[in-house]
Amino acid sequence: MGWAIALHGGAGDIPLSLPPERRLPREETLRRCLRIGVAALKANRPPLDVVELVVRELENCPHFNAGRGSVLTTNATVEMEACIMDGNTKRCGAVSGLSTVVNAISLARLVMEKTPHIYLAFDGAESFAREQGVETRDASHFITPENIERLTQAKAANKVQIDYTQPVLEKTPQVSSSNIGDSQIGTVGCVAVDGNGNLAAATSTGGLVNKMIGRIGDTPIVGAGTYANYLCAISATGKGEAIIRATVGRDVAALMEYKGLSLKDAADCVVENSPKGTTGLVAVSVTGEVVMAFNTSGMFRACAKEDGTSEIAIWDSVENGDLLLP
Repeated sequence: MGWAIALHGGAGDIPLSLPPERRLPREETLRRCLRIGVAALKANRPPLDVVELVVRELENCPHFNAGRGSVLTTNATVEMEACIMDGNTKRCGAVSGLSTVVNAISLARLVMEKTPHIYLAFDGAESFAREQGVETRDASHFITPENIERLTQAKAANKVQIDYTQPVLEKTPQVSSSNIGDSQIGTVGCVAVDGNGNLAAATSTGGLVNKMIGRIGDTPIVGAGTYANYLCAISATGKGEAIIRATVGRDVAALMEYKGLSLKDAADCVVENSPKGTTGLVAVSVTGEVVMAFNTSGMFRACAKEDGTSEIAIWDSVENGDLLLP
């Protein structure tokens, strides 16, 4: 048994042709966030603190679809959501419909710790944020030129989008091809276990490009996009509707709990049986096992273990351009 951590920056149709100027900043953010998480675990911080800390950093990075980089609804507004869960106690907190909160994951933790509830959304969640004195910004802070362009492309194609803009570009030739891959995808998340077997999971997202006002995805749904118990911690990413239908997080844990499967076998079973191109996840077990599984073309991901192994990757092999760290 030893500590372990895994994080992701979203899964989807990530083209192998993703230009270096789009790929490298994301890889660097994953590298930096992994180092932050590892340092926190080595300093004996509780896994719940670690996953919140890492997800806050990912939310603050405009290259990923959460926090500052959140994609826009059909009305050109931001509706962010997040969830955090402690494995040993199953205490959890979730939020949706945030438009001014800088770090949705921290508000989710406050819901868990400061209220008798699990889930707050929209005006109620925003009001609670003000009561708790968390950092907020004007809604315009989260509306970037890049995401306005993404929304314009999605509307032109009459699509609700999870991933990169190439399908839209094929239908809208007036958009410059130089923008292929210039977008955020999916979700961000982190899972961690310490040397004593304490587990935690955290996930945050801006949702889907051109989503309907009020749409809620898998991220804040306990047992779908986020789950942790005494055996494992899971953070999922991909197409929220598919992940909700499959109860991805809970199914992985249930296969371990009721069938005695290893984390790898349980995660592979759930991902392989989810509709192709919809699902990715990162997970750790109580024994320090790490799994990063997906049925999309790629998933921004990173992990490290106490035994010194670590990895940062996007696609499914080094030959496809993954960066592996010693």
